[in-house]
Amino acid sequence: MTRARPISPGLLVEELADRVAAGPRHSWVRVLVDGAPAAEPSLLADALVEPLRERGRPVLRVSAGDFLRPASLRLEYGRTDPDAFYDDWLDEGALRREVLGPLEPGGTGKVLPALWDSARDRATRAPYETLPPGGVLLLDGTLLLGRGLPAELTVHLWLSRAALARRAEQDQRWRLPAYERYEREVSPMTVADVVVKADDPRHPALLTPPEHRGDGARHGGWPSPPPASTCSVAGGWSSGSGRAASGRPSRRTAGRAVRGVRPWTRSPRRSR
Repeated sequence: MTRARPISPGLLVEELADRVAAGPRHSWVRVLVDGAPAAEPSLLADALVEPLRERGRPVLRVSAGDFLRPASLRLEYGRTDPDAFYDDWLDEGALRREVLGPLEPGGTGKVLPALWDSARDRATRAPYETLPPGGVLLLDGTLLLGRGLPAELTVHLWLSRAALARRAEQDQRWRLPAYERYEREVSPMTVADVVVKADDPRHPALLTPPEHRGDGARHGGWPSPPPASTCSVAGGWSSGSGRAASGRPSRRTAGRAVRGVRPWTRSPRRSR
């Protein structure tokens, strides 16, 4: 049975900031905030910036949406192909080379914050930024897990199937089979270090699945979150055949809000 601990959005931000800041002080910390656009992973990543700086950590924000492949490659199978969205949209190689790789031990710390402007379909020409040792990279995006991207902490904003269908923007509903495939093939709830149920962004909950395989602790002994109370979580994804949504084999190679709701608002700073 999945364990769930209700938590306010502000307290969630503070607890995540505490967990990141408690890591090694002289090493870079790469944090992946993963979730469907409807779960607003970018807002959670943004909300973590100031609390981490208050805890003495330099921070660099990067979005995986600025590392998409050119339209000629991304849209080879059309604009609404869920398998292409799953497999081919993210320029995973560039993300490793320009963002995550330079923050490996012995790296340069020189990070490219944005590579490709997908709206204009051209390079951003953004300058490199140097993150000092001990700094934190906050990378948000969708479908990030299961690729072996190096990170010290991974956070997944989980939506039940019903919530995702309800909250998805009309022009993005064609992506729903890709998210179902993600649940089936990657099972982000069991591989992320931190899982947040975000069906209602005003009332999130920290989840601990019964077969949780999060491996953030092997990257420097990250503190574990507080224990969760036990309750059942309904509305999960159904199991599937393991094939892509279109029926063809996987070719994986290698992100908006609930209307009127702004999640991840900070709570007042706790006394320390």
